[in-house]
Amino acid sequence: MISLDVVVLLYLIASVCFIQSLKGLSHPTTSILGNTFGMAGMGIAIATTAALIWSQAGETAASGLGWVLLGLLIGGSIGALMAKRVEMTKMPELVAFMHSMIGLAAVAIAIAIVAEPTAFGIVDGQGAIPVGNRVELFLGSAIGAITFSGSVIAFGKLSGRYKFRLFQGAPILFPGQHYLNLLLALVMIGLGAWFAVTQAWAPFALLTALAFILGVLIIIPIGGADMPVVVSMLNSYSGWAAAGIGFSLGNPMLIVAGSLVGSSGAILSYIMCKAMNRSFFNVILGGFGNTASSADSGAGAQQRNVKSGSPDDAAFLLGNAESVIIVPGYGLAVARAQHALKELTEKLAEQGVDVKYAIHPVAGRMPGHMNVLLAEAEVSYEQVFEMDEINGEFSQADVVLVLGANDVVNPAAKNDPASPIAGMPILEAYKARAVIVNKRSMASGYAGLDNELFYMDKTMMVFGDAKKVIEDMLKAA
Repeated sequence: MISLDVVVLLYLIASVCFIQSLKGLSHPTTSILGNTFGMAGMGIAIATTAALIWSQAGETAASGLGWVLLGLLIGGSIGALMAKRVEMTKMPELVAFMHSMIGLAAVAIAIAIVAEPTAFGIVDGQGAIPVGNRVELFLGSAIGAITFSGSVIAFGKLSGRYKFRLFQGAPILFPGQHYLNLLLALVMIGLGAWFAVTQAWAPFALLTALAFILGVLIIIPIGGADMPVVVSMLNSYSGWAAAGIGFSLGNPMLIVAGSLVGSSGAILSYIMCKAMNRSFFNVILGGFGNTASSADSGAGAQQRNVKSGSPDDAAFLLGNAESVIIVPGYGLAVARAQHALKELTEKLAEQGVDVKYAIHPVAGRMPGHMNVLLAEAEVSYEQVFEMDEINGEFSQADVVLVLGANDVVNPAAKNDPASPIAGMPILEAYKARAVIVNKRSMASGYAGLDNELFYMDKTMMVFGDAKKVIEDMLKAA
């Protein structure tokens, strides 16, 4: 038998581990320790919950725990295999997939509780679910359903492999879109109140179905350029869904863990919004990121002249510079060129060149994507700088090397008030003495905008796969 005092103490230890995990994950140098704390906390929480169930149900819980352990084994094996095989470019899709599973789990648990409340010990003297628990179930199921369907759409938009319109990177807009979302939300609240009063299946099932629909509707108007914010937003939603179910189950550990994920995801969403000059409330409501004309603004890119060069030309500029700032983008990740880039920067450093990396908060497809990419190549953390730390140094840099980045270095954010990204903080690469941009083609970035940086006299375009180009530069350096 395990006493409730011991359970509370172990849950407290697990909670402290989760808090330390979040603290550790806030910086690359402590991220490994943060992950270790997170795994330790989850292990303690699972073991404590299993011991608590066993002590309360005795041998009758044996078969149930057997199924739980089997599920953990199967799910854990699948998760470990996916994590091991996933490419760096597919990491955002994996995160979106995990968010969808958390949301679906919340919905499944809510349905199970409504169907068999006595099995969870959630009944009053009359054998009904208490009103407070009904409200919690309504919220947990609704948020979980929104998280699931929204994450599925985000997964499709991030992958770019599906031709189905809902999964395209371009925003889907139609008249009265926000009013429809508002109407669905109000209807769901009404159905939730009906369920809280009557405990009837009909309003619960209907509000859950509407939540699945609302999850789709709040994500489809969001363009591909804003997907980093969507990822962090859905992360927050998944946490609140878990917390809501934790209240229903009376499990303090689930409440704490869900609240930590929900609040940290909300804070991250706010940081991402500031980095993209977006409204935080518009993100929550799913209405940002998208002028219909933005996708057409890069149509004339192929008709304008640019100054292009070879990898040898780029290597000459880099080798004769005193200071170089590298701006990595999604194209670098697609080409898996981070290791070749590390070799190039080491060779430049041997020649006396001061090399730094500049990271935009929303570079790539999810927050921290570029930091993880560089960490995989064992780039020194002392060389990696966030936007606010390094923006003041671009005007003194001899050369800026932009690798597969586009929107995060677009001067239109600073110079064109009519641009869809006007006001968005950018890496000010255009201030450097010379700029080298590596891209496969002149295609626009995820925001669908032409980039004036590419047409400046100081800019030299080097076309080709990032890994091949960097390897050729390495040979010529």
